Amino acid sequence: MIIDFHTHIFPDKIAQAAIHKLASLIQLEPSMNGTADGLHRSMEDAGVDVSVVLPPVTDPHQYASITRFACFLNEQAQKASPDSPRVISFAGMHPDCSDYSEKLKEIKSLGFAGIKIHPDYQDALFNDIRYKRILYKATELDLACVTHTGFDVYSPNLIHCTVDMILEVLEDVHPSRLVLAHMGNNQHLDEVEEKLIGKDVYFDTAFTITDADPAQLTRMIQNHGADKILFGTDAPWTSQKEAVKRLSSLPLTEEEKEKILWKNAASLLHL
Repeated sequence: MIIDFHTHIFPDKIAQAAIHKLASLIQLEPSMNGTADGLHRSMEDAGVDVSVVLPPVTDPHQYASITRFACFLNEQAQKASPDSPRVISFAGMHPDCSDYSEKLKEIKSLGFAGIKIHPDYQDALFNDIRYKRILYKATELDLACVTHTGFDVYSPNLIHCTVDMILEVLEDVHPSRLVLAHMGNNQHLDEVEEKLIGKDVYFDTAFTITDADPAQLTRMIQNHGADKILFGTDAPWTSQKEAVKRLSSLPLTEEEKEKILWKNAASLLHL
């Protein structure tokens, strides 16, 4: 079994425009067209059983529409395969949502397993009190939270989620189900090795699985512990098929690979 814990798709009517805009910004060729159908085809090709969709809320006024889309994705997946849905969408949260606590309760009541935040897109530093409050409440509600970390081309001159900010949040909030995308800090893996390895926090392999040095990736996984690593791709910005090959080729034990490829994710998703 394989669970991809980090993917992105868009409503069909805006997918083409959204993918074109983002591809131009980040100078990457997408591996699929950004629709639900495109994701399903990618999953079939890669042998991925379940994909977690992470929708970032870039404006607090988008909360309602993004929540509706995420609910739609989960409802469609449930109808298609009642016993084992193949797509699981998280909800999104924005630090400028004044009623964040009630919104997180709503997210929980709607059956979501977690939320996505993106400090760069949301123009807020990760150690901002607003994120700390969101993470504290999410922990209280047993919601997972995936955050972008490190470099992002959207904000090349200001990293909104640094390793030191993460350390502060871990110390102040003690979030139990926090997932740091991109192996803890995109393009700053040396600092992750120095300061974050061994902390009680999850890393996902999104983008880094095909971008980072395999030897460093293997070392980080073994030193942090495979039970705190989640397989993620960042599709459509990384090929799911290529990412599965890369993870499978790392010199890890079969037990370590099973934890990373699906067991840890299944636990966080309550599967």
